Amino acid sequence: MNILKKSLTVLLLLLLILVGIGFVLPSEFRVQRDIVIEATPQQVYARLDDLREWQDWGVWFKRDPDMQLRYEGPDSGIGMRSIWQSDTEGSGQMEIIAAEPNKRLVYSLYFPEYEMGSTGEFILTEHEQGTKVVWQDYGDVGPNPFMHYMALMMDSMIGPDFETGLENLKTLTENGG
Repeated sequence: MNILKKSLTVLLLLLLILVGIGFVLPSEFRVQRDIVIEATPQQVYARLDDLREWQDWGVWFKRDPDMQLRYEGPDSGIGMRSIWQSDTEGSGQMEIIAAEPNKRLVYSLYFPEYEMGSTGEFILTEHEQGTKVVWQDYGDVGPNPFMHYMALMMDSMIGPDFETGLENLKTLTENGG
């Protein structure tokens, strides 16, 4: 009985330490990747400001071909919204909230399953070899100490998807597909 009591005490102490660490971890996160695409900013931007185009280069659509998608609002630009449901990729919605044609596109993301949102941004700048595309996503997971661990791992969780998506965007845009 004494060993069980000590084991439970140690387990409780470890849990309290993990929760305590969670409180001091940052709640904010930022994921950023970039690539140079041998195309004009106009050619790249055309694949970004129409959310339907994302199906051709976004990794999430490739991983779940059965994803249910619908679009609302204008056909492109500010106010265009995509709403999706997926058993494997999660469900959510994205809306374009700001745009500077051929330079910058900002969108908001919301995932109702996690009651979590973020802001994403594409920044396009002319480069000697075409267009440099910076893709970033940032947000705050709130006060929950367990979500702070998620914020800490966000770069490793979605960074590889950004890299693959940017490679797909590069291939598609450079090949005129």
